[in-house]
Amino acid sequence: MRLASFCPTRASRKRASTRPRQIPQKSVMRILFSFVLLLVTPALADLPIVEDAVAAQARDNWTFAVTVRHADTGWEHYADGWTVSAPDGTELGYRKLVHPHETEQPFTRSLSGVDVPEDVAQVTVRAHDNVHGWGEDYVLDLR
Repeated sequence: MRLASFCPTRASRKRASTRPRQIPQKSVMRILFSFVLLLVTPALADLPIVEDAVAAQARDNWTFAVTVRHADTGWEHYADGWTVSAPDGTELGYRKLVHPHETEQPFTRSLSGVDVPEDVAQVTVRAHDNVHGWGEDYVLDLR
């Protein structure tokens, strides 16, 4: 039996490299992308969401009832308002929310007396929170 084939000799051992190992560029990009995604995802998750909006016309003005969902955690982070805007971006009405709604989700609040020009057939409703700002647009057809 030859034991020499199982025991490497000094001459057959590889010398350890003193150069640092380089990470492939694709791996670096994947790591950076994952890190950025981790940072951005919580911010997107905490944006307020308009789940529903209903509008009713009474004579010369409108009343809007808007249902908002947001992970309110208290006074330090809560949905603090919503707005109704014309297609050109003109704000038609703003409803301030004066307190957190941690135990009431989703919640609906209304705003009366909103003047909507006759030529406006569609409005955009967006909710706002006091940490992350404005959520996504909710488009509502009026006519």
